[in-house]
Amino acid sequence: MDPIVLAAIVLVAGIALCIACAVPIAVGIGLSTFAAAFVLLDAEKAALVSAQKMFTGINSFTLLAIPFFVLAGVLMNNGGIAGRLIDAAKVLVGRMPNSLAQTNVVANGMFGAVSGAAVAAAAAVGTVMTPRMREDGYDRSFAAAVNVASAPSGMLIPPSNTFIVYSLVSSTSIAALFMAGVGPGLVWVSACMIVVLLLGRRYSGVRMVERPTFAQSMLVLWRAFPSMLMIVIVVGGILGGFFTATESSAIAVVYCLVLGFAYRAIKVRDLPGIILDASRTTAIVMILVAVSTALSFVMSFSHIPDAVSEALLGLSSNPTVILLVMMAILLVVGCFMDPTPAILIFTPIFLPIVETFGVDPLHFGTMIVYNLCVGVITPPVGNVLFVGARVAGLRIEPVVAKLAWFLLAIVIGLFVVVFVPQISLWLPTALGLAGD
Repeated sequence: MDPIVLAAIVLVAGIALCIACAVPIAVGIGLSTFAAAFVLLDAEKAALVSAQKMFTGINSFTLLAIPFFVLAGVLMNNGGIAGRLIDAAKVLVGRMPNSLAQTNVVANGMFGAVSGAAVAAAAAVGTVMTPRMREDGYDRSFAAAVNVASAPSGMLIPPSNTFIVYSLVSSTSIAALFMAGVGPGLVWVSACMIVVLLLGRRYSGVRMVERPTFAQSMLVLWRAFPSMLMIVIVVGGILGGFFTATESSAIAVVYCLVLGFAYRAIKVRDLPGIILDASRTTAIVMILVAVSTALSFVMSFSHIPDAVSEALLGLSSNPTVILLVMMAILLVVGCFMDPTPAILIFTPIFLPIVETFGVDPLHFGTMIVYNLCVGVITPPVGNVLFVGARVAGLRIEPVVAKLAWFLLAIVIGLFVVVFVPQISLWLPTALGLAGD
């Protein structure tokens, strides 16, 4: 058998087998990549090339933004910011039907926007909101489902670590991607709010939430203003050309640290634990980036992207059909793979294909990130789903049952994002970050 064909079979079969055996995805990708490289090269060269590609993959100034944004997110999670953002969200949507559930959705969007992490949002917001919703008469599994469904919106609304990874592999502007994610992020939030509006009453009691006075509302918003200001500083600084995305991530850390000390929620003795927590998360992301870079090299050497491209173009020449097939593939992949390696693996395969149909790389970036965000709230490996269920003290089965309608609305939102490019492109175009 042709070594290139055999390497492709070993690579694909190895990853599938590792996923089926519940091997950690980074380990599975790394082992399968080395096995495929061993087929193509001798053992010594396979080890050398794999190590070089892994090092090259993380030897990037752009990627330095990720550990800083992760650290900023952990500081926010420990710095008393979540409670202030929840109170602000309650003021903003407190007069809507099912207002407490709507507050959960908006708070997740706000917290996710300032932290860029869906898991952190689900944990921080869920810890506060799930007991409040339970006291207000909401079904506990529905309260958990609201929290889980809305948490990933922050992976789309800037700043977003996921977009930084896509920027690295697609050579697109981080600032433009950040702005392109705003529209799809609002689509995700709106989808969740519509489901809460339609179904919330079915799972809640009849208690009415006490509405704050105008003076109380202004006080709450004033207390939350410093937390929300971080978005303006980080994103505004990047757009204004005052600093790069990497520099903005360092500024975000300093700003969150100052807020944490100002709110007296963080003490000096807490810092080692916070840094250790951020380091664990960063290590996971970086090892995924490293092994995925080596994987991309082996895939390219084995001509797997060319084979996939030919298969898709052989299936149909209709751009709509091609996009639908891609989205279906990514929805399935997202159920078994973290967004980071999925972006690093599939972007080099799919992006050249869609570009031949005139799809803007910014638009495709929002498509792929939105799509893969669905996977973090679906079994069998959705980390946000497991965190949200654990925070609510539930098994995942009752949460998934209530999550089904949210998933339907979110997937409908995906196809709106896919087939209405202006949702993604209007803001970067208006700001001069993308072509007309």
